[in-house]
Amino acid sequence: MKEMKFGPLLRSWRKGAGLTQEDMAIKLKISRPNISKLERDQIELKAADLIGWFQATNAPEIAAAMLCGADLTALTEILTRVSTLIGGFILWM
Repeated sequence: MKEMKFGPLLRSWRKGAGLTQEDMAIKLKISRPNISKLERDQIELKAADLIGWFQATNAPEIAAAMLCGADLTALTEILTRVSTLIGGFILWM
């Protein structure tokens, strides 16, 4: 089975929530360097940290999709595009 890489997704979700690595470190009660290492896949992601990440970034839909076996990379891309479209539509109005 192919090992899943969460780092780029974690970084995308954090940035999408407008959080810095320092903000995330405070919310998850782990060091800022460890946030960086998680985002670069240099340390193993623990289930508790992943759940905390979803809570901190207000992304429960990502957690639900992951539990259902969805392709997280594709889901993140879709959500980013939908968010951009909605934002553009609101500005247009």
